[in-house]
Amino acid sequence: MKIAGHTMGTPEYSLEEAARLFKKIGIDAIEIVFQEGYGCGLSMSTTDKEVLQYKKLFDEIGIQTVCITPYPSDYNSLNEQERTAANREVYRCIELCNILGAKYIRIYGGKQLTGDFTDYDAKLNMLCKSMRELGDQAGKYGITLVLENHFNTMTFDAASTCKVIQAIDHPSVKALYDQTNITFLYGEPAEIALPMQKGIIAYVHAKDMVFTSPGAKFEAADVTHVSKEERHVRSKIPGEGIIPWDYIVRTLTEYGYDGYLSLEYERRWHPDDLPDAAIGMKQGSEYLKKLIQKYQKN
Repeated sequence: MKIAGHTMGTPEYSLEEAARLFKKIGIDAIEIVFQEGYGCGLSMSTTDKEVLQYKKLFDEIGIQTVCITPYPSDYNSLNEQERTAANREVYRCIELCNILGAKYIRIYGGKQLTGDFTDYDAKLNMLCKSMRELGDQAGKYGITLVLENHFNTMTFDAASTCKVIQAIDHPSVKALYDQTNITFLYGEPAEIALPMQKGIIAYVHAKDMVFTSPGAKFEAADVTHVSKEERHVRSKIPGEGIIPWDYIVRTLTEYGYDGYLSLEYERRWHPDDLPDAAIGMKQGSEYLKKLIQKYQKN
């Protein structure tokens, strides 16, 4: 296993600065936000020429681009125009991955607000259609689409993710395991969520949290993040919260997982919770590396 740094953790940095920081603090690779208006990322307006310049820079720095992370969620929309617009961004991400040498694209499993299963079957059919179309294109370049365990999507916990991945049934579409996202929705504990998804996990997000209002009802209006008013948790550096990273790393090692733990340090959304990436991402990556070394030796 290796550690990647997510540029969500570096909102005050340029993409070049983030890559240099990650290399300096011992992080192996970079996961790049793909969204218009975010300074530490790429977007639909980024040209091939600019991407090639980043590729040259990353090669000089000695850091690998592992994943690109777009933010649409309308892959399951019953409105064809909305669905097409979401897919268009992923097609562009596939092109950028091919240039940068990245092998993963983080995907939201459609849009489904927590507890609302209106038109579930129809939306699942649309999600399957989108992922198969996109998966066909991604597969041509050895790229895998990874659907994240994430609130307000159709892959909000382990059970729902397994159901969706099975329904999509495409070799280039797998799961992105995120135990923290599952936990703050009161979903399956790691001891259940991880074994349940064994065999479909292709990528892992690493972060941590504590509850501030245990048992509080979860509701959020957005897919990308939870507003300050909606939150019932606080973000923590890995190792300082309640997520059992020792168990997770040990179990992933036993499963033969040799991919990335991407440090999804949520400073972009919750800067009051977390110190600058130079401090927090360094501490988090060192903690995870110690766990990797601990179990790879045994």
